[in-house]
Parts: sequence; structure tokens; C-alpha cells
Amino acid sequence: MSDPAGQADAFPLLSRIERPADLRALEDAQVATVCDELRNYLINTVATRGGHFAAGLGTVELTVALHRVFDTPHDRIVWDVGHQAYPHKVLTGRRDRLATIKQKDGLAPFPTRSESEYDTFGVGHSSTSISAALGMAVAAQREGLDRRVVAVIGDGAMTGGQAFEALNNAGSLQANLLVVLNDNDMSISENVGAMSRYLARIISGRTYASLREGGKKVLRDLPVMREFAKRSEEHFKGWLLPGTLFEELGFNYIGPIDGHDIGMLVRTLRNQRELKGPQFLHVVTRKGKGYAPAEADPIKWHGPGPFDPASGTIFKEKSAGPSFSQVFGDWLCDAADADPKLIGITPAMREGSGMVEFSRRFPDRYFDVAIAEQHAVTFAAGLACEGYKPVVAIYSTFLQRGYDQLVHDVALQNLPVIFALDRAGLVGSDGATHQGAYDISFLRCIPNMVLMTPANEDECRRMLQTATTLSGPSAVRYPRGVGDGNATRGPLETLPVGRGEICREGRSGLAILVFGTLLKSARPIAAELDATLVNMRFVKPLDQALLARIAADHAAIVTIEENAIAGGAGSAVAEALAALDLQRPLHSIGIPDRFIEHGSRDDCLAAAGLDAASLARNVTQWWRAQGGANDLRQVR
Repeated sequence: MSDPAGQADAFPLLSRIERPADLRALEDAQVATVCDELRNYLINTVATRGGHFAAGLGTVELTVALHRVFDTPHDRIVWDVGHQAYPHKVLTGRRDRLATIKQKDGLAPFPTRSESEYDTFGVGHSSTSISAALGMAVAAQREGLDRRVVAVIGDGAMTGGQAFEALNNAGSLQANLLVVLNDNDMSISENVGAMSRYLARIISGRTYASLREGGKKVLRDLPVMREFAKRSEEHFKGWLLPGTLFEELGFNYIGPIDGHDIGMLVRTLRNQRELKGPQFLHVVTRKGKGYAPAEADPIKWHGPGPFDPASGTIFKEKSAGPSFSQVFGDWLCDAADADPKLIGITPAMREGSGMVEFSRRFPDRYFDVAIAEQHAVTFAAGLACEGYKPVVAIYSTFLQRGYDQLVHDVALQNLPVIFALDRAGLVGSDGATHQGAYDISFLRCIPNMVLMTPANEDECRRMLQTATTLSGPSAVRYPRGVGDGNATRGPLETLPVGRGEICREGRSGLAILVFGTLLKSARPIAAELDATLVNMRFVKPLDQALLARIAADHAAIVTIEENAIAGGAGSAVAEALAALDLQRPLHSIGIPDRFIEHGSRDDCLAAAGLDAASLARNVTQWWRAQGGANDLRQVR
């Protein structure tokens, strides 16, 4: 591998590690130096482009220890979410490409199976690691393979219900699975830390394991003594260690130990590698470890843009105006001022969803339910049953995780829950796992649902307010970033439900129907082709009267949306035209039937054919193929 920017001089040990086998070949005395170099490499590399940062700094020693102890890729390591996996990418042959992460044709933002054999499971959504790792462990057991499987999960991800479903299942299967809890929300004092290190060394050793298993055999036929011994062990460990819950689930719990003590980590993991059955290691780390600004404010440094490593100054991109998330946050505060029954709910996305101001001004009406989308939806349903107006601020991609609750707990009961769908459409650098490509398709088929697609920020505000007047469930979907830059914070106004807006009357015989913010790109196309341009606003209910008028007066129709073509708004238009017995040539443009990978938002739009140039070319070519005329009279 080449030596860009003199890595051999700046990182003499790290530059020699092209794969984990190289790490395993080092002397024990060299490992701490590798950790120091890896941490400095992350700081200096992420500074150039930005990316997930604080979490990775906190897992440097843990990542080094895992790849040093386990025979990867034969042994499997499954990361949860992947924010913490940048060190893993560096140690598994991708060091020189780290500066390309999240960019078009660069490294993926999360572990991805197609990118590396060391990425054993693709992740992006939280709380999946234990389930996936258990599947791998059971497969190894069935094949008779001497393979160890490790799931690395953060304490935040442990708030997701799927993690506990998997733990409950794993404890009963006796597969060789190690769950590593990366706890970065607490610290260890010196005294407790010393005791924890001692206990971890004892409990993870073979002597303790032999005595424990041997004692079980001896006491098997002495039920009274067995129960006494079990209770004694539980009381002792429950007093000194926070592991009783995991022991009850069937795991051998070890920890908590200092996740930045590389020697301790390696020794403990080596001991655990030899143990059979479900194992649980609790390590305590610090987000942003080794970089003072990130340690002081790990939320701010979760995913910064480019920054100056020396000063800790993050370079802010100039914005044309408030983002849609900010527009939502402003509306939420204004609506809460006007209505004491309004409640704000988020599944652990306060900052991303624009709810910081609301959480400060209305703390008793703000609920962060942690990474628990299913609970968020049903919790909102319960509030709605009692006369409150819950607003669930959730990314489009994460609402997928609460779909059953959306159908059964909200829509079936026709409860007035408002879903503010942030990051609808193509989100850019977070890639395929986070693209909000499917919400129109999976929402419009649900009875009682009202689905709105604002063309700009001002319309978004009015649609959110409209949702508060409805007696059933509703969703307003809006993209990441800034729209037309026309955001205002005026009066709380509403829109007539199910009514579209004709933005331009054309005479060519072509009508362009737009759902959402791509209206801006469609304007010059409509002008060039002298087409009628319609801002549809509502996917459900569709403006049937307007659609009938358009079909009667135009020879052909194009629909444009930032959602999957399959089952999207274009499909809704086709179904409505068929029901009205008004057949016209119809061309639906949206996200094609493939996953759109990472890059900038503009890169993603181009990849999907939804950038302005691609839209113009697509509409023009299709219209000409229909024999597009200069005057409506010629095509009637």
C-alpha cells in the first residue's frame, strides 16, 4: 500500500498494519503505541472532511483489543450502528481511504458487507448487532466450526427493544456468543475501577469458570444447597457488579472494566475467548477520548464537518436560511405556545430533529423515549387517546421500525397522532441505510392517514399546523437541509385538506404534477415546454377534482416525487385516473428500484436521476416520444 502524506513517519506502527494479522504480530509493548497513533490518525483525518467522530475516538482501545485477540475475519465482529467503527475500518485495510468516507465512491459511513470481508454485517440502524451475531453463532455451532462471534453494542443502542429480545433468546441457546457493551455514559472512580479490574480478571479466568461449572455439577442433586449457592452468588455479584440482569438472562457477566486500559482489555478478552456459551463484557469508555473538545461536548462532536484539530473550530457551511428541521422546531414551539395539549416526542433525535429549543422551553411536554421507535409511536397513541396532540418527530428511515404500531395502534384506531417526517427523500452522506425513500409508499396504503408533501419551508409550517386540526393520523414529510429559503415565522395558518395548487397554466398539452420540494427544479422545465405545473401538496387524499380537470385538459401527465417510484405518489395518480376512467399517457419519475448509496445530497439526487439536469432531460425526452406538440389544439 502507498504511503500518502508520509504516514510511515507520522504513524510508524499504524502504517505497518494493513490487516488485523499485522496487529496480532506486534509485541505486547507496542500495542499501546498503536492506540495512540490510531487516535491521532482519526483526529487528523476526520478533520479534513468531517464524519462520525466522538464515538470512534472512544472505541480505539476496544477495537485494537478485539482484532488482536480474535482471529478476524474467521471470528466475527458485528458492530451496532457503526458510528463507533471508524477505527475498525482503519485496521482492516482501509486506512488510506478513510478521508473518502461518506463521499461519492468513497468508503461507506457504516460497516458494509460489500466493502470488506471484515464487515460481517451491514448496519446503519441501531440495536441489531446481538440478533445478527446470535444468528452467526448458531450457524457456526451447527456447522461445527471453532468460531467466536462478538457483538459490540453501545449503551444507547441497548435502549432499543430488539437488543433485549436478542439477549433473551441468546441466553437460552448456549451458542458461543460474546456481547460487548460499550458504555460511554458513565465513568469509573479509582476505587471502583480497581475493584472492577480485579473482579474482571478473576471472573473471566479459567479457575473461576471451572469452579463455577464444577460447583453446579456437585450441587445438581442437592437442590437446597444449590439454591443457597445461587442466591449467594447473585447477592455478591449484584452488590459489587451491575450484572445481575444479564446473569438472569443466561449470560456470564464480566465488568465493568476500563475500556481505555488496553492491557486489561486484551487479558480479559483472551480469557473470555476460551469460555463457552453466552458471555457478556461491560466496558466503560469515554466519547471523544483523547480530544478535549469532543470529550467536553460529545453531542456536538458526534458527526462534525471539517474542523481545525489544533483549535477545535468546526468550519460551518454557509446556509441560505433555516433548515426544514429548524422550521419544524420553530413551529413546534409556536404551536405549543398556542395549545397546551401539544406534546413533542422523539426517539433519541432531539438535535437532528430541531427540538432543542422545544425541550428547553417545554421540558414537561418533551419526551425523548430513547432508541425505541415502536414505543414512541404507541406512546403517542396512548396520549392521543386521552385528548393530547402528540407530535412524533422522526426520520423517515426510522419510522419504518415502528410500522406495525403505526398501522395497529394509531391508524386502526384513527388517533390524531402527527408524524413530522424529517430526512424524507435522499439524505446524502449517510447513504442507503438512511435514505427516506419509502415513506410515501408505505404510508399512503394505510386507511385514515393524511399525507402531505410541502414544496418549501413556509408550506411545511402551514401543513404541520393543518395536521393539528385533523381528527385522525397525519404525516408531513420534508427533506434534509434547506429548501427555497423562504421560511417565515408568521401566524399559524392552515391549508385546505386535499387541495393542490396550479402554479403555471401551460398550453402544450403536458401537465407536470410535483409532490414536494422538487417543484423548484420543475419550474424551468415547465416554462421551457410550456407545460402546466401543479404543486399537488397532498398525496392522500389526492385532489381528485383537480386531477380530473388536468386529465380532461391535457394530453399527457408527468409526476415527480422524491420517493420510490414503486407504490409512490405517481402510482396514486395512476390509480386515481383509472378509477375516474380518464386514461392518459403517464410518466412517473422518482427514486428508481435500487438502493442509492452515499455521497452529497446533490450526488444522490444525480444518482437517482432527480437533479435538475436529469429531470429536464427525462421529461423532455419522454414528452417528445409522445409526439409532444406546440399547441394543445394539435394533440386533442
